Amino acid sequence: MTSRPEFVDFHFDVMCPYAYQTSLWIREVRELTGLQINWRFFSLEEINRQDGKKHPWEREWSYGWSMMRIGALLRRTSMDDLDAWYARAGRALHVDGHKPHEKDVARHLLAEIGLDPVLVDVAIADSTTSSEVLAEHERVVAANGYGVPTMFFPDDQCLFGPVLIDPPTGQAALRLWDAVVAWTEFPHLYELQRPKTPADAQAITATFRPYLEARDWVSINRGEVIDFDALKLRDE
Repeated sequence: MTSRPEFVDFHFDVMCPYAYQTSLWIREVRELTGLQINWRFFSLEEINRQDGKKHPWEREWSYGWSMMRIGALLRRTSMDDLDAWYARAGRALHVDGHKPHEKDVARHLLAEIGLDPVLVDVAIADSTTSSEVLAEHERVVAANGYGVPTMFFPDDQCLFGPVLIDPPTGQAALRLWDAVVAWTEFPHLYELQRPKTPADAQAITATFRPYLEARDWVSINRGEVIDFDALKLRDE
């Protein structure tokens, strides 16, 4: 059996509802095993950018990109600060249905976790925060990655996923972690995927409802627009 790693690099974009769900699971694994999580960045805005549109770093404010720039600044002081920022901003968007991608909301959330709201403006005024986000985004792209959650292991193996909507806890979380770690034993095992049924699509949409109501963008997966609205459950 492949031994559990001491650390993992977890690439995320606050915008991504799947990455948020997986982040809840990997935090549970950390609580149970002492795993070190190194939070890293990846931009859905950039990977899904249409030709002729501005890169996210060319805008004064971009949704996920700017939230990650705030995170990059916080990480310079402490990975724990970035950890707290992702946890709070992610919960605001994906659970509470709020808009952490708006400056005033981002300032409020920083204050909630005991950090100075002015750090929003400091992060955006510092161009090197954008460079940090881009470098980590390009790491995933160089590995032929295309989305999040993406994890790098100590031997530099890269895995996309696990993609889920019901992050397990306790021993179930550890069983999933061991299954993911076991995957690294087989470097030429590329895909194992469960097709989504209509019931799955409804469950995903129900889970993502707060995100759907708070987002100010179109969700895209590998170049295809995801029409979540067509899958929404009807209120009874």
